[in-house]
Amino acid sequence: MAPTERGVIDCRPGCAACCIAPSISSPIPGMEGGKPAGVPCIQLDEQLRCKLFGDPRRPAVCGGLQPSAEMCGTDRVHALHYLNRLEALTRHD
Repeated sequence: MAPTERGVIDCRPGCAACCIAPSISSPIPGMEGGKPAGVPCIQLDEQLRCKLFGDPRRPAVCGGLQPSAEMCGTDRVHALHYLNRLEALTRHD
């Protein structure tokens, strides 16, 4: 996963941190009320890949969250920690 000059990288297979850590307020097929933080998206398959990738029903927020060296780090643990911290900093209680 070598970053490009803008820091954008390819998704790490089997990670799915971005489909688990953040809350999603938009409806998701099977999760019409959105997804709470820390809950795996119902649209993750057994390999932790999005079943809605490329599907117009996929929430816009999902397509807008692009992998980056800063967010993804060197492993899944880093990505989960980063996104959990971001979720906590942006939570509206």
